[in-house]
Amino acid sequence: MSCDLIYLVQGDSNRPQIQATITNENTGEVVSLVDATLIELKFRMVGSTTLQATITGSITDAANGVVVFPMSSTAMSGTPGNYEGEIQITFGGASPGVQTVYDTLKFKLREDF
Repeated sequence: MSCDLIYLVQGDSNRPQIQATITNENTGEVVSLVDATLIELKFRMVGSTTLQATITGSITDAANGVVVFPMSSTAMSGTPGNYEGEIQITFGGASPGVQTVYDTLKFKLREDF
């Protein structure tokens, strides 16, 4: 999964919604989220080890690996600058475990007028 820079505005909440399709980096095939029990976007400022927010995603098309993250007011209240996000999926079912998407999402947060 790779993406371009995602632009955000400080103070917005629950919008924009970030849609992601989870794919296998080696094969390019989508990762089925049918057995996923939790999917989160961990959001922090670049260079920081402190999380700004953890956003729970909604799976909108499990078979095709599609998830939507509503950007929270906590995430959007940070200092303007560059941020990164890490997606982590918790699976149940026959093969329980945690899978973290290797590529991070890149964000640019600007101050509101």
